[in-house]
Amino acid sequence: MAAITLIEAVTQALAYEMKHDKSVVVLGEDVGVNGGVFRATQGLSDKFGEWRVFDTPLDETTIAGVTVGLAAQGMKPVCEAQFEGFIYPMMEQICCHAARMRNRTRGRLTCPAVFRAPWGGGIHAPEHHSEANEHLFTNVPGLRVVLPSSPARAYGLLLAAIRDPDPVVFYEPKRIYRQYKEEVPDDGEALPLDMCFVLRDGTDITLVTWGAEVKETLEAADALAKEGISAEVIDVATLTPLDFDTIAESVQKTGRCVIVQEAPKTAGFGAEIAARVAEECIFDLLAPVARVSGWDIHTPLYRLEMKQLPNTARIVDAAKRTLAAG
Repeated sequence: MAAITLIEAVTQALAYEMKHDKSVVVLGEDVGVNGGVFRATQGLSDKFGEWRVFDTPLDETTIAGVTVGLAAQGMKPVCEAQFEGFIYPMMEQICCHAARMRNRTRGRLTCPAVFRAPWGGGIHAPEHHSEANEHLFTNVPGLRVVLPSSPARAYGLLLAAIRDPDPVVFYEPKRIYRQYKEEVPDDGEALPLDMCFVLRDGTDITLVTWGAEVKETLEAADALAKEGISAEVIDVATLTPLDFDTIAESVQKTGRCVIVQEAPKTAGFGAEIAARVAEECIFDLLAPVARVSGWDIHTPLYRLEMKQLPNTARIVDAAKRTLAAG
């Protein structure tokens, strides 16, 4: 079994589902002939034909609208916004139509659509190509928001997203698209949605994160371990619906929680997790919940870009301050 990157895992999942389900189609800007801006759909047009993998005009509103229409009529479309910053014109269709389809029709229609978007910074691109804007969708009823952090989870969660009868915003952390490889069997085995993954057991402090920041959070756990501090690391993976039970169970054990997000701090999804920990785990906490995040600014150009992203040192510092406060 060959080891593959996260971007290759996305391609592998798309190919598997298209082979086994003829209702799955892929659409977006340059996804056909060119295989996508990051080559996530490379080779799919040759394999499945232009009627199932088709290029669209440079018009995200139309891409989203066509996707909703296809899904409402029995297809399983997977559309792509070339970058997360291009998803704003799609919000009208995603939030006002895709997410409301089941409720609006009292279950007569569903919207089994996946809205893919490369997500986050770290690739020296302009600001509309480097945003972490997952919080825009996490309070929309009827919508799942998924953000994998490894090749294996990208493969399994994308399969689950395509098979889900309701719409899914599937963000892909492009900073780690090709950062490392894993062996990922192409067996069609989906991973469960709506579930956090405990990547490392610990007893002293809980570190909660998602997306590309999983890498720095695991590095922080390694650094803390060298000082005798046992950190539990949780990858949220599906932001909404949130598997809060896994987070609560960990906080009940450790008594301390640090939340790490790439997005700006104010009103980010980390604030929702922090609020729920404060509400539901108040008697378990030995110290206030801490957040490590991007700054409340637009994504800077590449010279300063990495200073916007939370790094290992900032996570370690937050963990030590939280431990000292308890």
